[in-house]
Amino acid sequence: MNQHSSRADILARVRAALQHHPASAEERRASVIAEIAAPPAGPRPQLTGDLVDRFCKRSLAMSSSIEQVASLAAAPAAIARYLAAGGLPTAAVCWQEYADLDWAGAGLSVEARAARDDDLVGITGTFCALAETGTLMLLSGSRTAATTSLLPETHIAIVDAARIVAGMEEGFALLRHESGERGECGELPRAVNFVSGPSRTGDIEQTIVLGAHGPYRVHLVIVGAGVKA
Repeated sequence: MNQHSSRADILARVRAALQHHPASAEERRASVIAEIAAPPAGPRPQLTGDLVDRFCKRSLAMSSSIEQVASLAAAPAAIARYLAAGGLPTAAVCWQEYADLDWAGAGLSVEARAARDDDLVGITGTFCALAETGTLMLLSGSRTAATTSLLPETHIAIVDAARIVAGMEEGFALLRHESGERGECGELPRAVNFVSGPSRTGDIEQTIVLGAHGPYRVHLVIVGAGVKA
């Protein structure tokens, strides 16, 4: 008896012992796929009130700073104000989707490329943001380099108010296959990064230190209808 027939014989005996009829294999497969696509939800807090307001409050509690603007076109001026107020550099790098904003008109020098170790300010967007924890959900890709949020001392994120969802479950639902169709991004990205305020550690004498292994500061520019400029 060769290896292939031995394997088939063993599996046949296992199926017989489990009393699984071969005709039901596709039905079981469909059931497993359906459960993976829509896993049962675990217990979670019930969020009340406006998601944007909840997100802002949680972000502030995580040591982020915030400015709200009415349109994306207003973002460069808002970012320029933030940098000037903090005495921070006016040179930055950004994700490709923001390359055409009027950075020069706001007095900023911004390059659309991945951050390098000598870049001090990085400007990103967000895939979505989580109101429950004040967290940004960022996807890595050829036009959304992870280094832009991780390497610079200052991370500025542009957040679309319409992309603020309740929690992590809703964020991952945007990525997952729903009803047999792919999520918004098609194939899953190489990395999904969650950012909840500046980098921090409490390893030394339980004292919280910001900027230990990432940005010292995180500033959010929230853009969208119903948001006060």
